Amino acid sequence: MTPPKNLRPFSFQPETGAPQKPGSWDPHTKKRSSMKSIFAAFMAGALVIGGLMFSADKYNWFTGGQHLASGGSPTATTVNNTSGNGGEVKNVGLDVARPNNIAAIAQNAGPAIVKVESLVKTKQSTRGSGGNSLFDDPFFRQFFGDNGGGGSTTPNNQQGSGSGELQPAGMGTGFIFEKTGYILTNEHVVDGADEIQITVEGYDKPFKAKLLGNSYDLDLAVLKIEGDKEFPILPLGKAEDVSVGDWVVAIGNPYGFDHTVTVGVLSAKERPISIPDTKGTREYKHLLQTDASINPGNSGGPLLNLNGEVIGINTAVSSQAQGIGFAIPTSTISSVLENLKNNVQIPKEPVPYLGVGLQDIGQDWVSELKLSNTDGALVGSVQRKSPAFQAGLRQYDVIVDINGTKVKNSQELITKVQATKVGSKVTLGLIRDGKRLEVPITVGDKNTLTDATAK
Repeated sequence: MTPPKNLRPFSFQPETGAPQKPGSWDPHTKKRSSMKSIFAAFMAGALVIGGLMFSADKYNWFTGGQHLASGGSPTATTVNNTSGNGGEVKNVGLDVARPNNIAAIAQNAGPAIVKVESLVKTKQSTRGSGGNSLFDDPFFRQFFGDNGGGGSTTPNNQQGSGSGELQPAGMGTGFIFEKTGYILTNEHVVDGADEIQITVEGYDKPFKAKLLGNSYDLDLAVLKIEGDKEFPILPLGKAEDVSVGDWVVAIGNPYGFDHTVTVGVLSAKERPISIPDTKGTREYKHLLQTDASINPGNSGGPLLNLNGEVIGINTAVSSQAQGIGFAIPTSTISSVLENLKNNVQIPKEPVPYLGVGLQDIGQDWVSELKLSNTDGALVGSVQRKSPAFQAGLRQYDVIVDINGTKVKNSQELITKVQATKVGSKVTLGLIRDGKRLEVPITVGDKNTLTDATAK
């Protein structure tokens, strides 16, 4: 085989001097040591490789201008594209260590975190096994599993024997935010309670609390206890100052285990979830998501930043996943706190709606509705006295666009309506009996319909 032109075959040169005949070598002539040759070759190779490594690091042959951080670990890089230099690379150190002040946060916050126990009279606490009515609620079946809290958070799992006796119904957490004894917790923790008992660290007996104000929609409640001295408090921080990925600490009483501390990160912000229960559906908005462990009994407890400030109230965790917990942010709490303290009704946040029941269009509906494709949202029903009813929408109308923007399905239309301000006028493009119509409509507030129905 002909060797490649860019490679030279090794050439072996004979040793200098006259060739010796076999057996004619001089025993006094010293033979070169094979070990010395190997060692010399090794040292030469080490010097060459060391020199190459030094040059590669110094002149950045392979790293493209990035140096090794101290300690030999590469740093993370961020690229900021600019018009001048085509991208400026900045080194950002990686800190993979857990914060070292978790113990101090738990120690300082602990005295202000309380256990909240709901008591109900016997006639209200005999549902299901163990009388734990709180965990029979669909709220907990959906977000804490079918077993809910079982009977584990109820000290005495027995049926009441006499009418009017108080029995434990459930347990949660709260925290003191004012020295005179004001406590913040979830509304669902104290909902339906005939008596609320608060256990404060350092006190032998629980306090009997008064419910000052509560909001079903926001799932918040303020309680008040009376003491002969000032209580320790937790300061409210700003949830908007916390970034996704920041460390957070949750403290509460999961399954009755007092002052359990869990640590995680802020996983996301502005999460909306809906939780149905016996009274309706709670529409949570702007929630913080965290992977810090939250369980039944954590509800109402604080979610803290690394300054020991409350940035949210732990509210729910999905029973069908791990590391998906939710907390009501302090941005929501601060705006209504005075109303809750003074039992002033909290105005409901406007909910944009049209008043139609919608569904996607199946292929079998295309010819019957005289459509060209399945794009759009089919009107299945129209609520009386709703904006859609007043605008003249009918069953089997197909809404294909809103303000000139096409919609492919019912969810797209719902999303666009929800992003519209209440009171705004929009134009719906629809197909009725094969003909296109444009219908002006004023977006309404769903709360007005709910209030009218309640009355």
